[in-house]
Amino acid sequence: MTLRISSRFASAIVAGFILLAPQYGRSQDLRSEIDAIIKDYLATHPEEVTQIVKNYLVQHPEVAGEILAGLLKRRPQAATAAATTANPKLVADRDAAVTQDFTILFSSPHQVTLGNPAGDVTLVEFFDYNCGYCKRALGDMTGILKSDPKLRIVLKEFPILGPGSVEAARVAIAVRMQDPAGQKYLAFHQAMLSGRGPANKDSALAAAKDAGLNIAQIEKDIDSAEVKETLDESAKLARELTLNGTPSYVVGKDVMVGAVGMAALNEKIKAARGL
Repeated sequence: MTLRISSRFASAIVAGFILLAPQYGRSQDLRSEIDAIIKDYLATHPEEVTQIVKNYLVQHPEVAGEILAGLLKRRPQAATAAATTANPKLVADRDAAVTQDFTILFSSPHQVTLGNPAGDVTLVEFFDYNCGYCKRALGDMTGILKSDPKLRIVLKEFPILGPGSVEAARVAIAVRMQDPAGQKYLAFHQAMLSGRGPANKDSALAAAKDAGLNIAQIEKDIDSAEVKETLDESAKLARELTLNGTPSYVVGKDVMVGAVGMAALNEKIKAARGL
């Protein structure tokens, strides 16, 4: 069924190329005519096109995550940063929230701590395993982790992109519970943000297994009070800090929303050190 419909749709597009190619010398005119044919087909065969999409997504569920990641990549990160800078009240409110939540933000028992545990500066990152920007920003975090021996990094699960994100976060917290030193957690974290397809319980359990964790224990821990308290705490912090996306960072009193890049993060770290 799917192959027959897809072939018919493809044939309509190819026919458009054949019919139109002799008539136009300019590629823009050709494209406009082809676009018109495709739009007409979509308008006149909506049920068939819907079935094509449904069947394809059933056979390739990883595509949904890739589409979501692509949409997230189109978010205006620069505009968000500019809006924050141009809003002194928001900056002041965030400064106040950092001061008010200082202990649970930087030293909560419900968090992952990497790097130098006695570091002179702490970088906090809120992330979602289904966030395309978080995937791109993984190299920023690991690069800084390797290059700055005085830095302490805190990771906080902030699953805002649907049920799969929540499932993956619950497994991640169970991984942290089993690995307080953070070495296996880091391997798990990197695998989750480097992998293809949507993040969910299955992909998270597979990454945990590859990292050498006890899966039976994780299955028990994901329903524990610790997991719930960790997620509730991160959500509360995000609300008070007015975080509206991932990744989001806190360095000193500075709050940054979006994949700002390694250079910007290093500048904030230097500023926190008074350099």
